[in-house]
Amino acid sequence: HLVESGGGSVQAGGSLRLSCAASGYTVNKFSMCWFRQAPGPEREGVAFISRDDITEYADSVKGRFTISKDNTKNTLYLQMNNLKPEDAAMYYCAADTKNIVGLGPRDWYMYWGQGTQVTVSS
Repeated sequence: HLVESGGGSVQAGGSLRLSCAASGYTVNKFSMCWFRQAPGPEREGVAFISRDDITEYADSVKGRFTISKDNTKNTLYLQMNNLKPEDAAMYYCAADTKNIVGLGPRDWYMYWGQGTQVTVSS
């Protein structure tokens, strides 16, 4: 069970930190990823962290977003800085027990949160 929080409305250049609290399992045993979906069918992976804490970012967020996890709190985070209007979307966290090694499609993930909305005004 994954529950996201931390979304909201910010102006361009602002920051938000998203959280994804996991219950029923420990985050260090899962490959995890943040996806986002603007209006439309495509859900884009933007930040990935492996079971061994290897990270990968989409080019569109590299240098601005940071993914991390706190094993003691069983929580995944996404720190988003210098937000742009094009970052506006519903953000989802996803997890899977497979040893995933990098960003990939949504089909790779079994477990999903309900999403948290991020709005960025120019």
